[in-house]
Amino acid sequence: MNQNYSTVAKRSTSALATNKVLRNTYMLLSMTLLFSGLTAALSMFLNMPPMTYLVSVIGGMVIAMFVLLRFVNSPAGIGIVFLITGMLGFGLGPMLSMYAALPNGGSIITLSLGGTGAIFLGLSAYALATQKDFSFLGGFLMVGFLLVLIAAVANIFLAIPAMSLAISAVVIMIMSGFILYDTSRIIHGGETNYVLATIGLYMTIFNIFISLLQILGIMGNDD
Repeated sequence: MNQNYSTVAKRSTSALATNKVLRNTYMLLSMTLLFSGLTAALSMFLNMPPMTYLVSVIGGMVIAMFVLLRFVNSPAGIGIVFLITGMLGFGLGPMLSMYAALPNGGSIITLSLGGTGAIFLGLSAYALATQKDFSFLGGFLMVGFLLVLIAAVANIFLAIPAMSLAISAVVIMIMSGFILYDTSRIIHGGETNYVLATIGLYMTIFNIFISLLQILGIMGNDD
């Protein structure tokens, strides 16, 4: 009897902890997305040069890998997450300005935002509703990401539009898989730090949005 009670109590405690991580993750994610939008708007207003994107992405990744990991369990970690996401949003400004200058640029940006939101909300809802364990996807997603990275670097020199389109499409599929994987890890207790969970989900959203922009931009230029 006492053993059964102890088991139920442990499960209840685990469920409460998981719900807390989910709640904190989505709250912080919402705030960082809003902050990124503000920094992107500032970057557009200042008419920052295209190189800003590359500098911001490299800077954000360096901070995420070498600084954030040291402070994930302290309040400073939240500030660093805002720094990273703010930098990425600021770097996004020149790209948004470029697309906004196209004849149908407003539609491209709006559709990309809507598509990104639909993909994230749909897959997150599916993972939360089904409670399935998607941990088996981890290895496949990492290999796929590395292959896409190699292809993207190669296409810098090849500059093949069709290849860019294919790479963007594959990135969307891989990032969609990461949404299922990351959400599943939170649900099943594989990720208990909401700061790390937030930055992971933010990066999937960021990459999906960029890829949709590229796909819709290429398709729009074909008209």
